[in-house]
Amino acid sequence: MTEITFNQVYAIGLPIVLAMILLEVIISNVKNKSFYKKGDTLCTIGLLVGNIFAVYAVKGVTLGIHFYVYQFRIFDLIDYLPLWAMWLLTFILIDLVFYFYHRLSHRVRFLWAIHMSHHSSEEMNFAVSFRQAWFGPVSKIPFFIVLPLIGLDPTIIAIAGVISTLWGIVGHTQIIDKLGALELVFNTPSHHRVHHGSNEEYIDKNFGNLLIIWDKIFGTFEPENEKVKYGLVKNVDTFNPVKITFMEWSKILEDIYQAKSFRHASRLFFGPPTK
Repeated sequence: MTEITFNQVYAIGLPIVLAMILLEVIISNVKNKSFYKKGDTLCTIGLLVGNIFAVYAVKGVTLGIHFYVYQFRIFDLIDYLPLWAMWLLTFILIDLVFYFYHRLSHRVRFLWAIHMSHHSSEEMNFAVSFRQAWFGPVSKIPFFIVLPLIGLDPTIIAIAGVISTLWGIVGHTQIIDKLGALELVFNTPSHHRVHHGSNEEYIDKNFGNLLIIWDKIFGTFEPENEKVKYGLVKNVDTFNPVKITFMEWSKILEDIYQAKSFRHASRLFFGPPTK
């Protein structure tokens, strides 16, 4: 049943995503905006391929861990909530956990070493959403394991997670302007453009995936006012996906090698990154 449901999600979602990319390419060409550049897009494909291998390598392990932890769940939510409420609660809590995971991925250096590849593009288009970290599927496990522990069904978590990921693609574009009242609750393209900005006022803002309310609650929200400069403060200047994936790890190891103490080395690994 789970596999069929996954297939249904992808069968519906992937043609929509491909149509979105095609439409964006057409609009880009018609308006001479150059949203897509060959080297950047090829780099994105390389990062995506590595991420896909990682996803399939840990997919079964992750689901197995969730089912194992579910045996020790704190609450039997399925006994108290109707199915629609379970789905709704799962989407909301996935988004909340993602917010903290995403925020820490910007504030803890070894997590940033994993995540920075997603921000390495100086472009902003639907394809950039596929510029995913190779080790991301592994780094997420300790965060999302809390969901089955509190009583959310692992099968629903897995499927809702895929749907939430597909929603995340929508935010990576310049062709959609602000969306009125939706800006109050949802993480719209306008909000997510801010997240990808290297402007000083935009750094480490708007971490939500589906909802923007977490950023407003926890003080990390910033509206899109100034024109966004995409990429990193210090851009990678390469389209090599292997180099991008490991470049920050290389810097971490160099810094730790020169550390004066174990405490200093720990700060270099777990402390904030330099951007």
